[in-house]
Amino acid sequence: MRIDIATLFPEMCETVLNESIIGRARRAGLIELHCHNIRSYTTDKHGRVDDYGYGGGKGMVMQADPIFRCYEAVCAELPKKPHVIYLSPQGRVLTQQRCVEYAKMEHLFLLCGHYEGVDERVLEEIVDEEVSIGDYVLTGGELPALVLTDAVARMCDGVLADSICYEEESHFSGLLEYPQYTRPEIWHDKPVPEVLLSGHHKNIADWRRAKQLVRTSEKRPDLYEKYSLTKEEQKLMQKHPELFGK
Repeated sequence: MRIDIATLFPEMCETVLNESIIGRARRAGLIELHCHNIRSYTTDKHGRVDDYGYGGGKGMVMQADPIFRCYEAVCAELPKKPHVIYLSPQGRVLTQQRCVEYAKMEHLFLLCGHYEGVDERVLEEIVDEEVSIGDYVLTGGELPALVLTDAVARMCDGVLADSICYEEESHFSGLLEYPQYTRPEIWHDKPVPEVLLSGHHKNIADWRRAKQLVRTSEKRPDLYEKYSLTKEEQKLMQKHPELFGK
C-alpha cells in the first residue's frame, strides 16, 4: 500500500512516521509513505501558497493551484487515480471499520489543510471524501493525517506480527478490548485473574469475550446498543453469568 501526504509541514509528518512500528514497516518496505511539501509546487517566487479569502473575514486560505500541482505530480507516478481524502472537521468521523476499508485500497492521497481552509474549487476537483478524527478543530490537517495513516498502516500485511494483533483490539469487532495483564503476578496486593494463569484456552477465551461485553456496556453503552450478540455469546451469558457480574 502507498500513502501520500500533501502538507505544509512534511518534516512534522516524517518525524512521526519514521518512529516505532510504522517506521520499521516503512524501512522494511512493507508500506510506502511519502510526505510532499505543497510549497514546492507553487509558482510564487516567495513560496506563497495562501491568500486572503474573497468576501472578507480573518485568516488566510490555501490556494488551489499548488495543491493541484502536487496532486498531479503524485498521480504521474501512479497507474491510476488515488483515493483522495481531505482531513477536515466537516468530514465524517473516522472509524475502525472505515480504516479496514482503507487498508484494502492500493493508494491514498491525504490532503492537510491549514489556516482558514482550502479553496473550495480544488476540493471539488480532486477530493473523494472528507474525514474528521473528531468533533473539534485543530490548527491543521497533519495530526489527523498521521492518525489515519497509523490506523490504516498497522493493518497492512506484515506490519504487525499477526492479524490477531489488531482483530482483538477495541472497535475492530464492535466491542472494546478485554483487560490486559503482565508480570508481576501480584502488584499492590492485586492479583492477575486466576483464569489467565490456568492455561485453559477455552476458559481464557470465554473470560476475555465476557469482559469485552461487560467493558463495552459499561464504558461505551452507545456501542453496546448497536452490537448484536452472537449465539455463542448468548450461550456464554446463560452458562457463566458469574463472568458478567450477575
